[in-house]
Amino acid sequence: MERTIKTCSEPYKIKALDLVEEVFTEHENEREGKLVRRLAEEIRAKRFYVPELELIMVDERDEVVGYAMFSRFHLEGRYENELLLLSPVAVKTELQRKHISMELIEHGFIRAASMGFKAVLVEGDPNNYRARGFTTAADHGIHAGPNIRLPHIDCLMARELTPGGLEGIHGTLDYGFYEALS
Repeated sequence: MERTIKTCSEPYKIKALDLVEEVFTEHENEREGKLVRRLAEEIRAKRFYVPELELIMVDERDEVVGYAMFSRFHLEGRYENELLLLSPVAVKTELQRKHISMELIEHGFIRAASMGFKAVLVEGDPNNYRARGFTTAADHGIHAGPNIRLPHIDCLMARELTPGGLEGIHGTLDYGFYEALS
């Protein structure tokens, strides 16, 4: 299968959201699929959106098969020009385990670093992200706020984009500014 990474431009915006909703519905449930779609739509509408870091992978038929969004993020009102949140990430179910998310995420790391960002946060299964260089965020002084229920402390992870990128970045993670997550 031929694959190409692109910035998610207008012709792909709805197709990308459809993929996100479909994947999260299949792996979780319909409620989660709709929630994650609303989150992506909300990120697009807010000041934290970085259009150059909303990435898709298309196949030879120009169909969206993978998606990854990096958006600006802050901790307690700080670091929004240095810190990114990686969410959501979705790969067409039948194409999972074929390195699509890996390629999208690695491409995003390179692009984000070239734009001056220092680090990325992600919430998810550590087994899926450790191979991408993520480590437990708490080890860097970044902790989940009281409204965030993590299955385990290791499920909130951080990755430096530049050596020492997380030095001096610390605080409490809160999604309160996203209505979809409140």
